[in-house]
Amino acid sequence: MTDGSTTQGRGAHVLAIGTRKGLWIARSEDRRTWTLDGPHLLMQEVAAVAWDTRRSPARLLVGTMSWHYGPTLMWTDDLGASWHETGNGAIAFPDDTGTALGRVWQLQPDTAERPDVVWAGCEPTSLWRSDDGGETFALVRGLWDHPHRSQWAPGFGGAAVHTILPDASSPRVTVAMSTGGVYVSDDGATGWTPHNRGISAKFFPDPYPEFGQCVHKVAVDASGPQRLYAQNHHGVYRSDDAGESWTSIADGLPSDFGFFVLSSPTTPGTAWVMPLEADERRIPVGGRMRLHRTRDAGGTWTELGEGGLPDECFTVALRDAACVDSADPTGVYVGTRDGVVYASPDEGDHWQVVADHLPDVLSVRAAVLP
Repeated sequence: MTDGSTTQGRGAHVLAIGTRKGLWIARSEDRRTWTLDGPHLLMQEVAAVAWDTRRSPARLLVGTMSWHYGPTLMWTDDLGASWHETGNGAIAFPDDTGTALGRVWQLQPDTAERPDVVWAGCEPTSLWRSDDGGETFALVRGLWDHPHRSQWAPGFGGAAVHTILPDASSPRVTVAMSTGGVYVSDDGATGWTPHNRGISAKFFPDPYPEFGQCVHKVAVDASGPQRLYAQNHHGVYRSDDAGESWTSIADGLPSDFGFFVLSSPTTPGTAWVMPLEADERRIPVGGRMRLHRTRDAGGTWTELGEGGLPDECFTVALRDAACVDSADPTGVYVGTRDGVVYASPDEGDHWQVVADHLPDVLSVRAAVLP
């Protein structure tokens, strides 16, 4: 159902859904009944979306790819009633790099302490910083000029920074890339060091290299930046020392392969993964779409989705086509490659369909608007 209103109601839940052919915005008052507005930016590939709720009204940032005009970044401050784009491109590689932007794969507003800072992760593998709310970006040269960069190879999804985790209490920034692994900078600009000890890369002669891991996604626990979760090409991991070392938490899961990992922003120890049959198969285990949730930081896992998520299902959710919100209890959202978006208002116990028959879902992000 389409609702053309652009009023940001008190306590309204919004969901940005980026697809292979445009963007949809869903809204709800109770996270059970949703209205759908779109398509916006029709026939543009939307691989990255982010809500910046530090602003009033909230800003929706969108990384798009047009097969006629190429990649760019756009934003709306009125829920899609009008769209804006920086002239000559918000993200453009300096001439001396000899390269051009392939795609924007990740958009991440910084913390409330840095209200104008927005980060972007792009293809080719690069990190960008904006100091004006996402209207213009500068290349983070410390990562671009890293001596490891020539050895960061593209995964099946391309060569890109796909995870950006700013630290609320310091300038520290953690990033992850495929294939390169996890890197950390204490100032978000220089001194990028690999943080992959304990994460496997079994396709290498040395299965535990310093870098080169195909990390699919990283999430930070509600307890703070010391605890992280990682979904690897093979392996699900937890770090209790901000990525200095990693321990497997895959015991109890039907598979250690998957694309995304989510963590609750409010409940420590709570995280979600979607196990898939590995490598060439890449379908839900047993053809049943299910999430698994831990409430003890990976000590144990519970299967979720019976009666709400589909059986006889052979589609998947990509690494940025799943997200959580900041409500209580935590809402969980999953969009699939066959164009269906599922929502749970209660941490995965019950599920509703937000939208179906959409194009291939690439990115999903939720927000609670004031």
